Amino acid sequence: MLQNGITYITVNHIRHWCKIAGTKHKTIPIVVVHGGPGGNHYVFERTIGQRLEEFTTVIYYEQRGCGRSDAPENKNDYSIPTLVDDLEKLREELQIPKFHLLGYSFGGQLSLEYTLAYPERVATLLLQAPSSGDSEHSYHVQLTGFEKVAQKDIKQQIQHILQLPVSLKERYDMVWNIVDTATVDRLLFQDEKYAKYNRSLWEESGLINPGLMAKALFQSPPSIPLKERTYEITIPSLFLVGMHDRNTGIEMTKELASNMPNATFALFEHSAHFPDMEETEAYAMTIKKFLL
Repeated sequence: MLQNGITYITVNHIRHWCKIAGTKHKTIPIVVVHGGPGGNHYVFERTIGQRLEEFTTVIYYEQRGCGRSDAPENKNDYSIPTLVDDLEKLREELQIPKFHLLGYSFGGQLSLEYTLAYPERVATLLLQAPSSGDSEHSYHVQLTGFEKVAQKDIKQQIQHILQLPVSLKERYDMVWNIVDTATVDRLLFQDEKYAKYNRSLWEESGLINPGLMAKALFQSPPSIPLKERTYEITIPSLFLVGMHDRNTGIEMTKELASNMPNATFALFEHSAHFPDMEETEAYAMTIKKFLL
């Protein structure tokens, strides 16, 4: 039986940070899968998470090497199949026959991969601005986004970089090396006040993303692109995306949703990549209506 609180659960020889809340509702739990790759739940559990806990059981876990979980001894031990297996072992340890999966950004990608591997374990999918694992698409979306939101000298530098006769990946890395905090905030958020609040919670957490997971996953992409496999997913699925998402983009979310026969698409008009923060109440009510 699930009990509220924070615990560490060892799966595949790695201690995973886990927090359970809202057990009084006795609902099928929502397991929240964070983004990154390499992120954590510190902000989510202090913002939209508290709202979700008002009407359903919520389980947060942080992936290996992320947030408050331990890292693998082998710094390259971060493949998608491994992360999927970690989640399945976690489900077994918690003795949950079935759950809802709420994945945001990279967490959406991981949730889709888990559902493809264990469709009988997932009641519904809740996917916020999911990434697809298509690196080139992500590079294009973010570079276009940066060019749009950058100002003055940084905008000129970005426009210069985009014209250079080098690979897309090189242009992407070069742009990320020159953008400042304010520009990144404008990429990820539509309203500056939420960007500032998000950053204040990041700083409060003291948690960092060393980039090891992202590096390892980039070196071992799936043999068949995710968007070519999602048609196999037939469970009810809710896609949530901000109209101004400049990080993963609306088009990829629409493409993933269009491939799935039981998908619903929810667009948040005043949000960028994080409608859970910028339109918290509408986001929570959309999920509540979908589940209940």
